[in-house]
Amino acid sequence: MGRGKIEIKRIENSSNRQVTYSKRRNGIIKKAKEITVLCDAKVSLVIFASSGKMVEYCSPSVTVTDILDKYHGQAGKKLWDAKHENLSNEVDRVKKDNDSMQVELRHLKGEDITSLTHRELMALENALENGLASIRDKQSKFVDMLRENERALEEEHKRLTYELHKQEMKIEENVRELENGYHQRLGNYNNQIPFAFRVQPIQPNLQERM
Repeated sequence: MGRGKIEIKRIENSSNRQVTYSKRRNGIIKKAKEITVLCDAKVSLVIFASSGKMVEYCSPSVTVTDILDKYHGQAGKKLWDAKHENLSNEVDRVKKDNDSMQVELRHLKGEDITSLTHRELMALENALENGLASIRDKQSKFVDMLRENERALEEEHKRLTYELHKQEMKIEENVRELENGYHQRLGNYNNQIPFAFRVQPIQPNLQERM
């Protein structure tokens, strides 16, 4: 029995849809590579998934820009207008700047410097010395800040110690005042007791000694 005809419509199940996309994407790219090799065709293929991720293929002997230029010439449709061309030039400029910065970074790390001239090596040395001086300046400021914080902590410690000493002195003074007041009240109380009720010292019995 032959295979049943599959109805072409959107696959509702997300997992099945992703599996089908991956299989058919790979199949389309495989066919593009085959027609490039077998027929010497110039192929450019760009696929955007529903997630926005892009997959592209272009024949090894051409670029996407070459394909677009040929399309412009034969179809008479201008897809690559001045705005997009300027944007492409800006992208190329940024890429070149990035590549240059990557090379400069490798040079600063001491890599790939054999091809540099004497003047370039001197400029690199000056850049490293300036960077080292800046780092030392930052480090010195950081150490000064730590010392200033340490001095501030010491001053705060002294202040708190002084406040604690004042509190201890005040507590001792209050204790003395309480003791003096207690003794004074005790003396006044004794003065108010009649003499007959005061406790007399115990005298020895003289008759028992005879």
